[in-house]
Formats: sequence, C-alpha cells, structure tokens
Amino acid sequence: MPIVNRVADLQPDIQAWRRDIHSHPELLYDVHRTAAFVAERLREFGCDEVATGLGKTGVVGVIKGKTPGNGEVKVLGLRADMDALPIEEATGLPYTSKNPGMMHACGHDGHTAMLLGAARYLAETRNFAGEVAVIFQPAEEGGGGAHAMIKDGLMERFKIDQVYGMHNGPGLPVGAFAIRPGPLMAATDNIDITIEGHGGHAAKPHNCIDSLLVGAQLVTVLQQIVSRNVDPLESAVVSICEFHAGNARNVIAQSATLRGTVRTLSPKIRDLVEQRVREVVAGTAQITGAKIDLSYTRGYPVTVNHAEQTEIALQAAREVAGEANVHEMPPMMGAEDFSYMLEARPGAFIFIGNGDSAGLHHPAYNFNDEAIVYGTSYFIRLVENTLAA
Repeated sequence: MPIVNRVADLQPDIQAWRRDIHSHPELLYDVHRTAAFVAERLREFGCDEVATGLGKTGVVGVIKGKTPGNGEVKVLGLRADMDALPIEEATGLPYTSKNPGMMHACGHDGHTAMLLGAARYLAETRNFAGEVAVIFQPAEEGGGGAHAMIKDGLMERFKIDQVYGMHNGPGLPVGAFAIRPGPLMAATDNIDITIEGHGGHAAKPHNCIDSLLVGAQLVTVLQQIVSRNVDPLESAVVSICEFHAGNARNVIAQSATLRGTVRTLSPKIRDLVEQRVREVVAGTAQITGAKIDLSYTRGYPVTVNHAEQTEIALQAAREVAGEANVHEMPPMMGAEDFSYMLEARPGAFIFIGNGDSAGLHHPAYNFNDEAIVYGTSYFIRLVENTLAA
C-alpha cells in the first residue's frame, strides 16, 4: 500500500508548517514559539487533550480512537523533536532562519511537521482502536529532553504502552527507510581533562612540568584504548576534539585542557572504556608529576530497538515504501536521546530518506520536503496496524 491519499492532499499544509518552524529555530528547552505553534495546531485538529510544559516545554496531544472490543485500551506514543542547533545557516533559502546563529540543521522541523500531519489525519479519521499520544520533545541536541519528559511522568500520565520515533537520513533515497533491531545508535559520554603542570622558560624545560607535553601523551594513549583494549568485534570511539595549552612560543605552558567524546554500543564496553580512561589519566599523572583532574560524565544511553516493535515498524514502512525500499542498516556511532524512551517502554526508531542533501549538523543542510508524505504515512500506518479497529 503506497502513501496515504489524504496525506498527499495535506502535503502543502505540512510543508508550510515545516518551513515556518524552519524560519524560527529555537535551542534546547527554549522552544517556546515552536511549542506554542504545535499546541495550537493540535487544538485546531480536535485532539482530545493537549498538554504543555512536560519536560519544561514539551507538548503532548492525545487522540482517542474507537473502544477496543475487549475494552483494553492500548496507547501508542509517537515522538518528534523540536529543537534546532547553534549554527549559522548557509542555505540561502527563502525561508532561511530569522534567528542569527541558529538553524534547523538536523531536520527536527521536518520531524515535527510530519508528526503534526499524522495527528491531523488521525484526529480526522480515528480509524483505530485505542489511543495515540503524539509527543513533541524539546532539547534533543544535548539537553536530554526525552529524559526530562519521562521524569515529568510522560509514560505514566498518558499510559503509553509502546513508543516510536523517526529521524531523517541524508544519503538515504527519498521514499526509503532504514532500521535494525537491537543497538542502533551509540551511548555518548563526555571527557573533560584539566592538567596543571609547572610553567617556565622554554629554554629550561628541566625546571618545568610541561602541561602541553602531558596533554599530548594523554591524547596518544587514550587513542590506544580502542585499538588495544576493546575487542575488535565490538565498537567504540574515543575522540579528543579540543586541546588548549600555551599562548607564547617561548613559554612552557602551566596548564592545559582537553575535551572529547566516547561512543559505545554496549554497557559492557561503555564500562570498560570509562575504566581505562580513568586508569590512563591516573597513570599519566603519576608518571609526569602533573596534577590532572578528570570529569567523565555519562550522556545518552545506547538506542536499542526492541525486536517485536522493530517488526511492527518494518511492516508499516514496507506498506508505505515497498519491500525494496526498506533496508536493514548497520549501527551508527551518533547518539539520540530517544534512547531514554526505549529504556522506559518497548518501541523502535527508524530512519527515513532525505535524499542527496548536505549532512546533518551542516550549515547547508535542509530537510527534504519530498519526504513528508512518506514519513507522515508511516506514522499513520504504524497506528492503524498496531491499533487495528
């Protein structure tokens, strides 16, 4: 079964919503305009309940379908993220960002618009037995908005049984989907290292503890964790991406700071890498005599798709796009805070094709409006299949 005919009719409206949101990007939890826009649309559609302020600025709309024959009401959660990124847009589009230094460089404008389109259709037709909670989440880009909404009682308040999410994928053809069961996206942890040595004249290094040299040693040894401590059949990344030390060519640096990220796909490897980072830092301090402070903070957990719900997602995607356009993908080392929702409830996360666009988080990126009909139809099929009337 191809895209839903009514969705094709709604495409101009959904596109207009998407471009309006694109023009007014907001960051993290400060998505007040976007949240108000979403809540207003949901009320216009006739949702049975529209709740605001979950996880600070999250919005949830409840759409009730028919009463199931057995009287047991199941609730399906569908989630979209609303926040943008602190990037200066370089697309030159007519609807380019009106907020300097902010842009929708990850397609959350498209995710929000597609879920709004599905909400409108589901509120019109109600061709399902049970309830749907459409979840619009703030602060996916590093703020843990999914976790904040869960802490505010998202799952319990709306009695959500299963939860599904979607993200666009540049390079994947428009009209195609990609998914896999099990680990899909990585856990992400942060490394912050402060080195305090003993500065001095560049001509007298023997009187100093060179914090820059200590930092260079750390960068080199930390890279060996993946190559020499992690099983080659497992996946892990340790990337030190910031190194600040010194400000003159003839002065040995007194202090240095390093910042980086760790990505892993299993709890066992996550624990191993953290342990080895701590041991490397402690050992380097002992060898060099420098004082080294490490802050190792855990971020988003691994995004793990549940097997049964992955099959449900696959079926919906195949009905919309056809068997040949639904692919099994390898895991990726990017992170996604939908992982918190998948820890709280069974569900699945899927990628939808964005075509040959610039990559995510790039100043020239733009969500492909041709994908709207496929993503919106996918959400609808997911509901009507899972909550068959």
